[in-house]
Amino acid sequence: MELVINGERRGVAAGLTVSALLQELGLEAGRVVVELNRDIVPREQYEATPLHDGDALELVELVGGG
Repeated sequence: MELVINGERRGVAAGLTVSALLQELGLEAGRVVVELNRDIVPREQYEATPLHDGDALELVELVGGG
């Protein structure tokens, strides 16, 4: 299936959840905010939120520093 991730089209395996996509991308779920089709997905719902062909995601990785 095809997703739009941070404005870029990307082909991924069908049947992924938000959690599985983050793993595939090498991102740590606890450090990423996910917006799916303009709605923020709560972290506790990452594993239960399926992705569908054509979904648009914005992924923002939180970075600490000082």
